[in-house]
Amino acid sequence: MTPRNLVDDEKRNALYQSLPSVSEVLLMPMCREFLKSYSRGQLVDAIRSTLADLRFEISSGDHTVPSIQNDIDQIPNAVARYLTLGAAYSLRPVINATGVILHTNLGRAPLSSGALRHVVEVAQDYCNLELDLDTGLRSHRDAHAEALLLRVLSQESSAVVEPDGYGVVVINNCAAATLLALNSVAEKSEVIVSRGELVEIGGGFRIPEILEKSGAILKEVGTTNRTRIADYENALSAATGLLLRVHQSNFSMEGFVERPSLQEMVTLSKRVKLPLFEDQGTGLLSSLERVGVRGEPTLMQSFESGVDLIAASGDKLLGGPQCGILVGRRDLIERIRKNPLLRALRVDKLTYAALEATLLEHLSDASATIPVERMLSIPSEEIMCRCRVVVNKTMSARIVLDVVPVNSLVGGGTAPKASLPSCAISIRHSVLSASDLLGALRRLEPPIIGRIEEDVVLLDLRTVPSSFDGDLSSLLSSL
Repeated sequence: MTPRNLVDDEKRNALYQSLPSVSEVLLMPMCREFLKSYSRGQLVDAIRSTLADLRFEISSGDHTVPSIQNDIDQIPNAVARYLTLGAAYSLRPVINATGVILHTNLGRAPLSSGALRHVVEVAQDYCNLELDLDTGLRSHRDAHAEALLLRVLSQESSAVVEPDGYGVVVINNCAAATLLALNSVAEKSEVIVSRGELVEIGGGFRIPEILEKSGAILKEVGTTNRTRIADYENALSAATGLLLRVHQSNFSMEGFVERPSLQEMVTLSKRVKLPLFEDQGTGLLSSLERVGVRGEPTLMQSFESGVDLIAASGDKLLGGPQCGILVGRRDLIERIRKNPLLRALRVDKLTYAALEATLLEHLSDASATIPVERMLSIPSEEIMCRCRVVVNKTMSARIVLDVVPVNSLVGGGTAPKASLPSCAISIRHSVLSASDLLGALRRLEPPIIGRIEEDVVLLDLRTVPSSFDGDLSSLLSSL
């Protein structure tokens, strides 16, 4: 007997295969008429968006053979709607061919299809954002992420974890999480931090400035390159309210350097009975050694080590939506929940929906469905094969294409020394300089974002979904 889910997959595949290609839609009479009012790029973008909607509906189980055929017949009308709306949108999808997986300028982590489905479910009608369905009473919105995150951490942890002893707060980004935590736990108190961790993160935000805005008093210890645990001990006073450890974001120091281990910091904080707060930053759950990247600290290591309060980003290596996550001792979390700033920094139902779905995928060992996880693990040989296929399908007399080995970056203020072996398409244009060619790529529909190395434009396919390869060939052929 054939398993039901296999039958469903076969039916779904048949529906996918029934969809026309972009080229076939372009040949429809009504779509040809659109070229009198819109550019070919605008029309192609609208067609791609229409077909993407149909693929999403099929993946959600919304179609049968008759219904998909009806919607295929209505494709020109759907394209017309996209053309009308598309001219008004400033925020647009792009093809990230930079090879930087967590590209801040391009929105960092793409969401999984499961996260997108849950966002749509929650957005299209009312939801129980702050309602306990069992009691009918008002609840706090963090309940939708708290239990899941603690389950993920407990499942991965080698230590015995009592979930009731911990809590979770979600705010709009990690900088906000750090600001809120410092203001809640250490306002008007001294916060001891190493000079080597007083970093500047993206957009010119600096840790000392965040400390100042929080109302905490900065107390620097050590030197830029060397800080010992004794430096923290010697700086302790009756005014000390918190020990702070900060992820060094997108830079690293080598050579004559020293930094206390996380476990040394935890031991000191327990001995002197002061909370240790770590801005862990990346939200990485499990070691990147599986993809050849060593030394990047994980959220799990901080949790297992007994750090009292941890801040992490949702849209970095966790692979979810932009948000800041605070996880820590229940008493500290309750102090944070009572802070009036929390209301100003809280996130909406769509963020909770995306975060909940992402955590469920981690919990169910389905993390391969999370785009960031998938991009991290693609073998360079697979990327090379894709590059060759795209090059072979591209037809243009004005450009010269080649396939070259490159290194991809994790990006997003994570793993600053790490790179992943990858492969890229190098492009030289018969007339345009590399800079002008890069600009021409950005003007395509959708825009292609590449990078320049040694005066050659490179398109690293590690960060391009394989489903875009055919479109990439068509776009490059138009140059």
